[in-house]
Amino acid sequence: MSEKRATREAYGATLIELANEGVPVVAVDADLSGSTTTAKFGAAYPDRLINVGIAEQNMIGTAAGLAVEGKVAFTGSFAVFATGRAYDQIRNTVCYSNLDVKVAPTHSGITVGPDGGSHQMLEDIALMRVLPGMRVLVPADAVAARGAIRVAATTPGPFYIRLGRAAVPVIYDDDYTFELGRARVLREGSHVTLAACGVMVEQALAAAGQLELEGINAEVIDVSTIKPFDTATLVASALKTGVVVTCEEHSIIGGLGSAVAEALGEHAPVPLARVGVRDVFGTSGEPAELMEHFGLTGADIAEAARAVIGRR
Repeated sequence: MSEKRATREAYGATLIELANEGVPVVAVDADLSGSTTTAKFGAAYPDRLINVGIAEQNMIGTAAGLAVEGKVAFTGSFAVFATGRAYDQIRNTVCYSNLDVKVAPTHSGITVGPDGGSHQMLEDIALMRVLPGMRVLVPADAVAARGAIRVAATTPGPFYIRLGRAAVPVIYDDDYTFELGRARVLREGSHVTLAACGVMVEQALAAAGQLELEGINAEVIDVSTIKPFDTATLVASALKTGVVVTCEEHSIIGGLGSAVAEALGEHAPVPLARVGVRDVFGTSGEPAELMEHFGLTGADIAEAARAVIGRR
């Protein structure tokens, strides 16, 4: 995992690939195409990128209209604007009509960094997963992001793909295949399950390495699809290890931790610890500093694992 790339880097490049292959993809952006990387797509296909300006509701409405006309419409912007400002349009125009619109913003979570709490979106997974018909994908690296975008582009209906600004280690090889609704066991274990998504997959793997030195064998699962949720893989792991820790760069309310708690409550009630942002807004700082400040490092996950094992 020496190479580092931001998940957003896959966005514009993958749209170009899809267009080259004949997929009728278009992109609608809200004056942030440089940051979201849809500008790269626009340079290759200038007639397929629409910049609506700083008007996120209009962005979603325009994408919906394009979808009605048979296009596969992707939207950009930052996560805080793409989901917060345009929620009504996503709900009532896109999801209610089950349109082929893919909401794929970047700059999610605290790793946005110095932009601060106003721009660090920590509630987007919760907002999107509650919408009927919306699929929610949180890729762990740039390779997985490419796979998630390709799956969304070739699967009818609404999608939310959570992309990030910060460069993160590349976990997967280029032959990786993203599977909708499938969690992937990255490391087998028997003492504790670490279920992670997005940039926290790297931290969960680091925690497993720390715990191994103490004789604790951690199973690491990349839950790249929050919805539809892979209940079978999670429950099988929980029944094997007896305890679970969830790891997310998001509020512990409504995100991965909640999805796992719901699945365990119905199918395998075992002790659970949730590592994530605990009902507060973000703050300004460098990504690494913020990960430590909010308790999202591998060391924090390892400590949560030790504590939850004590409850078994």
